[in-house]
Amino acid sequence: MPEQKPWDETTGSGAISGAGAGGAMDLAVDEGTTLEKTPGGPEGTGPAGKPRSLWSDAWRDLRRNPVFIVSGLIILFLVVISIWPSLIADQDPLNCDLAKAQEGSRPGHPFGFDGQGCDVYTRTVYGARTSVAVGVLSTLGVSLLGGVLGGLAGFFGGGWDAVLSRITDIFFGIPVVLGGLVFLSVVASSTVWPVIGFIVLLGWPQIARIARGSVITVKQNDYVQAARALGASNSRMMLRHIAPNAIAPVIVVATIALGTFISLEATLSYLGVGLKPPAVSWGIDISAASQYVRNAPHMLLWPAGALAVTVLAFIMLGDAVRDALDPKLR
Repeated sequence: MPEQKPWDETTGSGAISGAGAGGAMDLAVDEGTTLEKTPGGPEGTGPAGKPRSLWSDAWRDLRRNPVFIVSGLIILFLVVISIWPSLIADQDPLNCDLAKAQEGSRPGHPFGFDGQGCDVYTRTVYGARTSVAVGVLSTLGVSLLGGVLGGLAGFFGGGWDAVLSRITDIFFGIPVVLGGLVFLSVVASSTVWPVIGFIVLLGWPQIARIARGSVITVKQNDYVQAARALGASNSRMMLRHIAPNAIAPVIVVATIALGTFISLEATLSYLGVGLKPPAVSWGIDISAASQYVRNAPHMLLWPAGALAVTVLAFIMLGDAVRDALDPKLR
């Protein structure tokens, strides 16, 4: 039975448990535990007597952050109306009447009508579905692809790391808007999938670079070296000890990038290469309203305002998550 290492209150690393069946040994505590006095347990533990993790401390800080609460409520509202837009809009966004084109607000139509006589309020509500879907699905794809490739490059290093670094340099040299004009101009589909595919194609290198650097930092820690010395496999070290402690920077960057992806979709739709009619999108409506901005500014005000609030909410959420997960700010 190996001797257990006492608690190190400066690093937060814990003891190593004894050998289990087959001689396998587990690390009792990984990096990220916070040793401080809490009610209901000894020093460095929570009410149940367990070490407090970085995630529990981050959640505690987020619940006390008004920026997180406000942005979270806005995002929750957007998600709800994206799934069930009929809760607050009972009309068809494609039901238009040219006789009402460019008319202002009236009872039952608080945002007025656009150049085709469509209800601006209904189209603004239904446009949230497209923006949220593109933002969330693009972020998931970018995080998965970039996180896996960057994590593997940071863990194994060598030739794999060198090849990935050169590939990311190539992708960083491609202008996003110009790449979208070239890539999406040859796609005839009016669905969100080509836009999501393009964003994932050009968005993964940033996440890959963040994940690579985070994994390189984490794998130097004592508890990873101890696991390696005890014979832990590469997959066990990656999944059990490295990934949980290296994923925080990826989450922060992905959360902030989500708002950027929504803005990018609107930009590409505005330029006519993203979503195309009859799809409902804030970018499409902003593009259509730009030529009527003097005569009917309400056509531009509402979709542009909804886009700005949505992007701002996700950026504020990302800033709050960054402040909670960054140990340097504690």
